[in-house]
Amino acid sequence: MPSRNPPSAGALVELRNVTFGYGERTVLRGLSLTVPRGKVTAIMGASGGGKTTVLRLIGGQYRAQQGEVLFDGQDVGHMDAAQLYAARRRMGMLFQFGALFTDMSVFENVAFPLREHTDLPEALVRDIVLMKLHAVGLRGARDLMPGQISGGMARRVALARAIALDPELIMYDEPFAGLDPISLGTAAQLIRQLNDAMGLTTILVSHDLDATFRLADHVVILGPGTIAAQGTPDEVRHSAEPLVRQFVHALPTGPVPFHYPGPGVAQDFGPPGGGAA
Repeated sequence: MPSRNPPSAGALVELRNVTFGYGERTVLRGLSLTVPRGKVTAIMGASGGGKTTVLRLIGGQYRAQQGEVLFDGQDVGHMDAAQLYAARRRMGMLFQFGALFTDMSVFENVAFPLREHTDLPEALVRDIVLMKLHAVGLRGARDLMPGQISGGMARRVALARAIALDPELIMYDEPFAGLDPISLGTAAQLIRQLNDAMGLTTILVSHDLDATFRLADHVVILGPGTIAAQGTPDEVRHSAEPLVRQFVHALPTGPVPFHYPGPGVAQDFGPPGGGAA
């Protein structure tokens, strides 16, 4: 059995002193955060700050190099294959562009996790699929192929698939990317409504400040490997922390530099050997 630790009061997911990196590049350094049950928690920050990495650690795609990643008190990093499979049945994941199976209809895409993870009779699978599609407003599109629907509709089909197994936790990776204003508003409303109606716990990774701040209960801004600020959307919006101010107000200058670290200008463009011209 994976280690079980008493979760913090009201928490479904916790990261405790988590360190993780790719090769020599450390992305997370002693990161600790708590995701409260029944709430929408947004994880935001500059590109490359580790937001999607956090989702992958929670889902068990990656294992923390140090620290603990707890789902309902169990350390995901110490689960064997069967335990991880069982934990993932309690999670739903909406990938950035939906990731629908292009050779399956809308109906078949939503039915896939039910057929993969359960032994439900086909009549019940049909009813569940139609209910989930109805919840996202696309019951009438059940026989269409992914190539026949818009990007916003594809995102909603993916959401119906993510909630097919009635998960406790649902994670969204950039659900608003590439959407027109109407589709974005629809997606944001669905995330909030489904979270509340189904009693879900939601983790949302997004760069869209306005939509995310409107729907989130709790916002976490990641800095270089750790948390720069967290709190209610209003608290984060008025944070005096320089990195948070740069991110929230879209400032071109601040702690996040324009130039990627590298050799000095004189070293790259000066005379050979670095001497005087």
